[in-house]
Amino acid sequence: MSLRGVVLVSFVALGCATGSSDAPQATPGFDTGPGVDGDATVENDASDEGVPDDVSMTLDSAPGDSPPLDPDAACATATEVAKTELLPVDIIWMVDNSSSMEPAVTELKAGLNAFAALIGGKSLDYKVIMLALRSKTSPITISGSIRWPVCIPPPLAGDDNCGNGPRFFHAAVDVKSTQPLEQFIGTLDQTEGYKAGQERGSEPWKAQLRPTATRTIVLVTDHDSRFSATDFETFAGGKNPFNSLTLPPGILHPSRAGMFAGYVFAALYGYGSETDPSVMCMYPDGRYPPASGTVYTTLVKKTGGPRAKLCDGKAAWGPFFDAVASAVTKTAKLSCEVTIPLPSTGTLDPTKVNVHIEGASGTTLVPKVSGAAACGSGPGWYYDDDFAPKKIFLCPASCDLANSAVGVDKPGKISLQFGCKTEIR
Repeated sequence: MSLRGVVLVSFVALGCATGSSDAPQATPGFDTGPGVDGDATVENDASDEGVPDDVSMTLDSAPGDSPPLDPDAACATATEVAKTELLPVDIIWMVDNSSSMEPAVTELKAGLNAFAALIGGKSLDYKVIMLALRSKTSPITISGSIRWPVCIPPPLAGDDNCGNGPRFFHAAVDVKSTQPLEQFIGTLDQTEGYKAGQERGSEPWKAQLRPTATRTIVLVTDHDSRFSATDFETFAGGKNPFNSLTLPPGILHPSRAGMFAGYVFAALYGYGSETDPSVMCMYPDGRYPPASGTVYTTLVKKTGGPRAKLCDGKAAWGPFFDAVASAVTKTAKLSCEVTIPLPSTGTLDPTKVNVHIEGASGTTLVPKVSGAAACGSGPGWYYDDDFAPKKIFLCPASCDLANSAVGVDKPGKISLQFGCKTEIR
């Protein structure tokens, strides 16, 4: 099914009784009750007991019922349908290139195209960024050490030589077994020691991240990080605690301005117990990986991401690819900017617009505010232009409500109903 939510827009003729300036209006906070439509008279008086002026109204109607302001009322003339858009999704894969990673690298190369097709089949605007050594030759030797590089084939890659493509960017970096988190933030900002041509560095990849995209980080390794989960998120920046190199701030540091806000961390690594992070998994031949990956367990659990046991080999990969794809889909966000379609009949009066968010628990009338600065922590929406609007924008609280109701496998919708006096917060 499409991942685009439905926006219903009802345009009604101007000057009807319900929308006239001297007609009484339904008051937020009151349930009109059975048999009472939008033309019911309820005085909007702040002195009415228990009814503050600044509340939004949740109407008692199940998804699929007629919108709360009845389109069959005398003032209704047309219903227009538009669609909300989902924001882009960026998926950053980071792969340990140690000599012991040959089986995992093989499975990744064999399955990443199918993973991308699964994401693309959900109508998501996705981009895959790969952080790993890049070479068609496997293995390769660097400074006397055996390394296993990654080479993703087309169609995700742009050519047969591990090239970049429209939805794929490979930043070549030799990922050290205990240093992925350091190398992630170091190469992100290209600090000293993590630049292209340096032992732990890569070509720049920060510019590949889309400003409005959600972020999913996927790590594949058989070891643990010496850099803590807390430092990965909130390190202040400065000297790397483990060497003389320089590291930038962590991904959730305030200086990032929300670049990784709401990120999901997923991993295929050496954990062996659902309850004890210190327990390692065991390979079929009785061997164990070098570490259980306690740092990665912390990040997975903190962000609610999926994980899989490296020791399960080939059997782990299909379910893991599916679980990551599902996590990406679930965390995809609606753009809370809605274009107003032209009415098929009648004329749009900007003072007679009401916005409703319909979800599984009912329908909520969202009040209008004067602009983004007036949103605060409460519900609301505002125009791009109060006199000649082309778009509406949902305030953060109402955007969150919309995301909980509208989107992938969610039956909700956003209804813009035109013709009755706008409810103001």
